[in-house]
Order: sequence, then C-alpha cells, then structure tokens
Amino acid sequence: MKIIFKYLKRFILGGFMLYAYNLIAVTFNITIPINLFTIITVGLLDIPGLMGLVALKILML
Repeated sequence: MKIIFKYLKRFILGGFMLYAYNLIAVTFNITIPINLFTIITVGLLDIPGLMGLVALKILML
C-alpha cells in the first residue's frame, strides 16, 4: 500500500512540474502537452525526465 501511495504522489507532483514548466515555457513556445505518457515520464524520472522531454520537443521543432 505504501508503494502505491509513493508512486501516486510522484505522478501528481510530476503533473504539477509539467504545469509549472508550461507556465514558464509558453513565452518560448516550447510547451509540453500534459498527458498520461508525460506525467508518467516526469513522475518516474523527475527532473531528468522533464529535461529529456524538453530535448525531444526542441529536436522535433
């Protein structure tokens, strides 16, 4: 049960991190969509996951 709450908390914080990033990145037009894949990526990998998604977004432009 503790493991479930631990990962649930990480996924919720991952969603908040994506939202906060998008508030800042909207001026540079490199926003990342908030969906299940991105929330899981940021939730499990934390800051390196967010930076990886930003790198993918920049490479896809």
